[in-house]
Amino acid sequence: MSRVKISETIDNDRRRFFGTAAMTFAAAQLGMIGSAEAQPGKANLAEAPLTKPGTNTSFAPLKQIDAGLLNIGYAEAGPADGPAVILLHGWPYDIYSFVDVAPLLAAKGYRVIVPYLRGYGTTHFLSSDTFRNGQPSVVALDAIALMDALKIQKAIIGGFDWGGRTADIMAALWPERCKALVSVSGYLIGSQESGKIPLPPAAELQWWYQYYFSTERGRAGYDKYRHDFSKLIWQLASPKWNFDDATFDRTAASFENPDHVAIVIHNYRWRLGLAEGEPKYDNLETKIAQAPVITVPTITMEGDANGAPHPEPSSYAKKFSGKYESRIVTGGVGHNLPQEAPQAFAKAIVDVDQF
Repeated sequence: MSRVKISETIDNDRRRFFGTAAMTFAAAQLGMIGSAEAQPGKANLAEAPLTKPGTNTSFAPLKQIDAGLLNIGYAEAGPADGPAVILLHGWPYDIYSFVDVAPLLAAKGYRVIVPYLRGYGTTHFLSSDTFRNGQPSVVALDAIALMDALKIQKAIIGGFDWGGRTADIMAALWPERCKALVSVSGYLIGSQESGKIPLPPAAELQWWYQYYFSTERGRAGYDKYRHDFSKLIWQLASPKWNFDDATFDRTAASFENPDHVAIVIHNYRWRLGLAEGEPKYDNLETKIAQAPVITVPTITMEGDANGAPHPEPSSYAKKFSGKYESRIVTGGVGHNLPQEAPQAFAKAIVDVDQF
């Protein structure tokens, strides 16, 4: 295992590039590195001019596909025959966490898929009768179902927050579908049993919203104030990220999904053992509860100003048995690492592909 530090300056004055022109600009930047993109990952992204957070403000028109229990909305960038990369967002975030990462990778020849998780954006359930389940194993199954629907046998999986946990579970339980892994905050696989273990008071304080969500008042409060609540989480989790209202509002629109509150509340209540899951997923949860070792090539990442609860890299290093590297991204980078430090995150995807 090696551990390196990467510096990425956060400059919020460069937030005025729009749509396709901005994506073309990102592609042009990377085109300066070398020859054509027939060899994904061969050039070093660090050699490209820095892509500032907020360079891009939109994706190409979103696509929809039936996958498992859902009709999933997703952004896609890059050549259809390129090596697949699936990028998974967390709570309270959405696909815009990767709006600057996707064109960087697309310009390198990757096929980049960025789906809305269940309960976000244009993703919706195919049946009104389906239980609005937020179990971590179920969210991972959604991603596997998406790969099946898109006929993607194997992909590099990257994510943070819920998306990091989902990516970890996919790599642990379906390694044959995961070419490599980039996980912000490392090994995030847990269980209801581990969730019962009390933490030191300062650590418990960081989970205040989890306990708030365990009450009916918390559910109603999040439903009523989901915009302001989520903005507060952004501020606490990334205290040095000076995001503007437009950046937040683009993401906050995805929280208007009619299933959003139900999925979020069930996820946190289930993790505390306060809500039942579905028996058909018990086998998966049993495997997850054993904290399986991840064998695929992995890069874990952490921002130096992450204000959200997160484990120390030394605490999970042994959970990765394949080629592995831990990276600390400096420069005031918080919890939403892909959006705050897109160059560093994209570089990790390219680098892990070469492991």
